[in-house]
Amino acid sequence: MTTPSPLSLLPGITAASYQTSRLRVHALTSGPRRTTTVVFLHGNASAARFWEETMLVLPADVRGIAPDLRGYGRTEPREIDATRGVRDFADDLHALLEETAIGGGGKPHLVGWSVGAAVAMQYAIDHPKRVSSLTLIAPMSPFGFGGTKDEAGTPCAPDFAGSGGGTAAAEFVKRIGEGDTGEESDFSPRKVMNQYYFKPPFRAAREREDVYVEEVLPSNTGPGCYPGDLTTSPHWPGIAPGKLGMNNAISPAYCNLSAFVGIDPKPPVLWIRGADDQIVSDTSLFDLGYLGKLGAVPGWPGDEVYPPQPMIRQTRALLDAYQQAGGSYRELVLPDVGHSPHIEAPEKFRAALLEFLVRAW
Repeated sequence: MTTPSPLSLLPGITAASYQTSRLRVHALTSGPRRTTTVVFLHGNASAARFWEETMLVLPADVRGIAPDLRGYGRTEPREIDATRGVRDFADDLHALLEETAIGGGGKPHLVGWSVGAAVAMQYAIDHPKRVSSLTLIAPMSPFGFGGTKDEAGTPCAPDFAGSGGGTAAAEFVKRIGEGDTGEESDFSPRKVMNQYYFKPPFRAAREREDVYVEEVLPSNTGPGCYPGDLTTSPHWPGIAPGKLGMNNAISPAYCNLSAFVGIDPKPPVLWIRGADDQIVSDTSLFDLGYLGKLGAVPGWPGDEVYPPQPMIRQTRALLDAYQQAGGSYRELVLPDVGHSPHIEAPEKFRAALLEFLVRAW
């Protein structure tokens, strides 16, 4: 069953909720149904409307789909089983595409941003014959977020300490739950978005900025969603992943996408990232290893034990292995851009995306 959504959207975008066997999924769509399909997957603490402008540049005969992931936007806020890595999200997507009329059949092209890129890779691992191409935008490491020390994803501690639900700023989570739309606090969603999702001094036009903030606020901050539970650890920094919620799902304790190298067939990959990304980086301001090295987290045990996670090098190493195994990829680095190339540098991003998709069609 499909239920229309009352959202005020950009002309050419529609929204509805779709009942699947797993949960009720809210999604944006553009273009005709029975045609080439491009699926857009958002990142952590965001939702589908971050894709509206990008969806509108697709050719008129191409279908665009942007679901709100489980626990975000207006999708049913079911619990996230972190012990499955990002597979809850990938399975939700498969149910949406296979069980409803939204996808129109065929092999979709997947475009994933940050955590959404990990979901796209997991989908390709599970359904390699159902994917035409992957575009990875500022993708998190294939070995999850935090807690690993080298290009092979070796854990810094046996319990993956320093990753998981305890790594989120409690005040940021609190302000999401309170619906804070201001920017008086450094932890307000608006302030965090403008400081870290984008590279300052970039700011979206005020109307769109308000939309983006409105899309962060529905993030479900219940114990099974964002950021998730935690456990204590005898290893620095004293916290380790729990078993529920987003930040545990992307912990290297449960998220390992190295199987992507061996998928068959191997769809082409476009990797787009900002040169000045503060979230996904070898010097990420959200990585406790790097923050410890800066002195921001006390007791850092040093580079030998807990170095900054080499997120970019980990992704490049995996894609190099994918290429050596018969796949292909291109890395595009956009200067003076942060974590959101599709919003900060829309013309360059869209040109690269469309060129890639046309070749993949």
